[in-house]
Amino acid sequence: MNPLQRSLIEKAGHDNGFENVLQSGGLGVDLGSARHPAKVTVTVSEDGFWGAIRSGSATLTQELSRTFPVSDVPAQGFVLATEAALARWLRRAAALSQALPNQAVMAFEAQLQQELAAMPAAAALNTEVQRMVRQRVGQQAYRQAMLDYWGGACAVTGLALPQALRASHAKPWAECVTDAERLDVFNGFLLSANLDVLFDSFMVSFSESGELMVSKAIPPSDKQKLGLTNGMSLRWISAQHGRYLDFHRQRFLQVQ
Repeated sequence: MNPLQRSLIEKAGHDNGFENVLQSGGLGVDLGSARHPAKVTVTVSEDGFWGAIRSGSATLTQELSRTFPVSDVPAQGFVLATEAALARWLRRAAALSQALPNQAVMAFEAQLQQELAAMPAAAALNTEVQRMVRQRVGQQAYRQAMLDYWGGACAVTGLALPQALRASHAKPWAECVTDAERLDVFNGFLLSANLDVLFDSFMVSFSESGELMVSKAIPPSDKQKLGLTNGMSLRWISAQHGRYLDFHRQRFLQVQ
């Protein structure tokens, strides 16, 4: 790796969510960030670059493999043929690292404490005020985590207009036992507004493999108006969605 290639990798990291150079010697460049726990190593290959996850969420490599090709040699990680592909990989790894479980909860707790600290003491100690602030900050954190996880696009249609997207819970906010459940990106989906309303009211759900299930209570003429067509399904689904979807499907079946 020559100095120009090393500088290019360092700049790509700085511009795409990995602003800290942890090590830049030998065959690769190790990158990290103060904003999330992921650490990556980028090396130069004959065909471009390789990117490997060194630490972070246990599911980060699995999630990245949905979008980026994996090297035949596991230790070399992901195949990134161009500088643009390297930038996209870094940006996606950073976004996922901020969205996947635990990190969203940590960001929520930090933001919550910051907002409470900025309030008058009497208000900050009021339990009802605390509840309202916790819910508002939590819902904002959950929406941001969903936008990061789904790449800013509807989990079904791919619609990428933020104003028309909603962060839907499979297990409702009020029924979650812990903040970890409420803020878990696997407890729901980023959905367009019409799908969100139906999902929230258990008029639609998803099968174990991600196919859209539509309530018999919705007339065929209304399905067309709502944009519900045969073959609609989630763009992808993870095993971690399973327990939340099981909960949602049971409610869906109860309203049939």
